[in-house]
Amino acid sequence: MKIEAREEGDFMILDLQGKLLLGDGVELLREEMEKLIRAGHTRVALNLAGVPYLDSAGLGEIVRWYTSLRRKNGNLRLLNLNTRIRDLLTVAKLVQFFEGEEADRSGGSAGATSSGA
Repeated sequence: MKIEAREEGDFMILDLQGKLLLGDGVELLREEMEKLIRAGHTRVALNLAGVPYLDSAGLGEIVRWYTSLRRKNGNLRLLNLNTRIRDLLTVAKLVQFFEGEEADRSGGSAGATSSGA
């Protein structure tokens, strides 16, 4: 797993590359998210275009940070979901938490949502 951070508008975007799995991938995401929150960033988007797969630990980590940021009046958005990850969110009944939070598949900004809101 490799993560690069960049700022776009009022969002910090983390571009993830590789599988988000128990162990190194989840740990790296946790470290990056903790850094962002310590720096005062509460609006974060995870660009999952480079993530072919995530396991239950990866999904749990995403939910953990969604909850943490919401408690701080922030937001976590998921960008560029592949079919496998979208299906996983649907089966886990989590898609409603991220529905309308995903930028268009062409790589729209973190502020843009698939619902146009």
